[in-house]
Amino acid sequence: MRKDSHRHQGLRTQLVQELISKGIQDEDVLSAINTIPRHFFLDEAFAEWAYTDQAFQIGSGQTISQPFTVAKQSELLEVKKTDKILEIGTGSGYQACVLAFLGCKLYTIERQEELFHKTSALLNEMQFHQIRTLFGDGYLGSERFAPFDKIIITAGATSVPQVLFDQLKIGGIMVIPVGDGKTQKMLRIKKISNTSYIEEDHGKYAFVPFVKGTNNLSTVNLG
Repeated sequence: MRKDSHRHQGLRTQLVQELISKGIQDEDVLSAINTIPRHFFLDEAFAEWAYTDQAFQIGSGQTISQPFTVAKQSELLEVKKTDKILEIGTGSGYQACVLAFLGCKLYTIERQEELFHKTSALLNEMQFHQIRTLFGDGYLGSERFAPFDKIIITAGATSVPQVLFDQLKIGGIMVIPVGDGKTQKMLRIKKISNTSYIEEDHGKYAFVPFVKGTNNLSTVNLG
């Protein structure tokens, strides 16, 4: 495990001030950003830039979102300690740790098997035992553990998947970037009934595409 130095802690404090200046107000989310060592989730080559407000490649065609995006999605989710939350797109595990720091029970799905194993090992090493990692197709959600109080999607969808909406409790919140171009609208959806919801638009963001299916290590590319 990498060390978390006083320098890293100081850089996180600076990052938190930057996020406040950009409009993040939730003190619990800011505390999570200030506490969790983001450089643990990046390759050594990128560690020096871990506390700049930008996204980085993490392998398997995936990225770790910029801290502002992580903070914004977390803030929009209105996390409570009693919440059972589903995250679609585990990625590096950083967003999952921010949510778990807020006290919820988190289930997180990753479709890239290599990334799933790598991130699961890291989360275990960091002792985030309240995070349950799942390998599977995010479009299918997790019927086994549904319904959920909150659902967060960390990839750009072209529409809101009905299966995920069905797995959200009435009164629950889904935060999902939706759009079919290079940028997506960050939507917060509040479920009113099984057939109705309130939708809020919270600005434009850029995410990797929300892809169906899984990418298994055993899959052989025959060209």
